[in-house]
Amino acid sequence: MNELLTAAIEAHGGSARWRELTRARATLVSGGRLFAAKGLPQDPEPREMTVLLHEEHASVRPFGTPDQKTDFTPGRVSIDKVDGRVVATRENPRSSFTGHTLSTPWDPLDRAYFNGYALWTYLTTPFLLAMPGFTVSEIEPWQEGDELWRGLRAAFPPGIASHSTHQDFYFGPDHLLRRHDYNVDVAGGFAAAQYVYDYVEADGIVLPTKRRAHSRDATGHPVRDDVMVSIELSDIHFS
Repeated sequence: MNELLTAAIEAHGGSARWRELTRARATLVSGGRLFAAKGLPQDPEPREMTVLLHEEHASVRPFGTPDQKTDFTPGRVSIDKVDGRVVATRENPRSSFTGHTLSTPWDPLDRAYFNGYALWTYLTTPFLLAMPGFTVSEIEPWQEGDELWRGLRAAFPPGIASHSTHQDFYFGPDHLLRRHDYNVDVAGGFAAAQYVYDYVEADGIVLPTKRRAHSRDATGHPVRDDVMVSIELSDIHFS
């Protein structure tokens, strides 16, 4: 395994602890300009996010109405009643984004798909980079103020849904994630720089509780006054 990835995994709780766990659950509050641009502005109400750790499967509740939740995998997304009845479903959901630009409206299943893959990615970083099919290589570091952040470029395998095939992860001197760069292919491919901070330890896993995804300019710098997505996590549990 890549030396930097090994150090990052250990800093975030270690591979031994990760293998003992199967799922994560957290309270989520999200916002940002992206959702309004998609015609689905986000309210500030908290929601519960659940993800499996070793396969890409996620759910958020409530969704749309208090008695509904989402069910996401890369090949299928649905909106279900909490008693299991299916409200709406879509097979091969990625195909519905073909031709989208940043201003193309999303329907609720598009939003459920985005929620699913994005939160699964965030709650499993950096451990997912050691899963079969991923390839990683060290890239030029990023200078942020007085700190030099070492970087990894990851190529995601076809079976994992995420923002884009290639994504960059930057780690501080303590090997904790500081920044995550990607292109949002389901929203016209705009370039994003996501900063993460306010770390906590939850059941042996160390992770950030706040994320701010900014649009990224041609030099790689974030446009600080353009918050595309904001995420705050609390009451986090791994089991």
